[in-house]
Amino acid sequence: MRSLSPALASLANVFRIPVSLAPSRPTVGQVCHEALTRRPSPTGPITAAVQQTAPFSSTSSLAKRKGKGPTVDKRITLIRYFLHHPLTPRPLRFSRNRYLRHWTIHRAWQLFQAKQRRQQELELERQYQAMQSACEELRTGAGDGGRLFRKSMNKKGIFNDLFPIEYGRMQTDYPPAEGWNHEWKRPEKK
Repeated sequence: MRSLSPALASLANVFRIPVSLAPSRPTVGQVCHEALTRRPSPTGPITAAVQQTAPFSSTSSLAKRKGKGPTVDKRITLIRYFLHHPLTPRPLRFSRNRYLRHWTIHRAWQLFQAKQRRQQELELERQYQAMQSACEELRTGAGDGGRLFRKSMNKKGIFNDLFPIEYGRMQTDYPPAEGWNHEWKRPEKK
């Protein structure tokens, strides 16, 4: 029978986990039978676990110096309770080959996603460069001294009602009830 590693032993000591080297896990039938035969306690199982565990303090040393006793951190207690509950399934333990397969597939997926992100960035960069060169050509090569470029870059009258006129409707959190009103016509001028 082998002993626990120092890391596991220290974690078991910190979290007050009973250390047993024998793999004894109760079956679901045993746990259900025990739950049905015992009397219901006035408190729930979670609060009972909180009350039964030793105090664990995550407060600073300044709070300890003020004379307050150590407080029970409910988060740690709940983590401890659910990790070691009999109905909690065992953590997955991969063999070397299976772990290597898992890691290889995961790494290949990460590389594929990184390649896709890089292609999207390059496409956006290409579009930006094309727009920039078109604007530069309009500014210098149109033969009108940049007048057409200045007119196209004029933002006057676009932000009249605090939102761009291109949007056609006020920005809201939700989409419209109907996508587009095809019956709308421009009002006639009198």
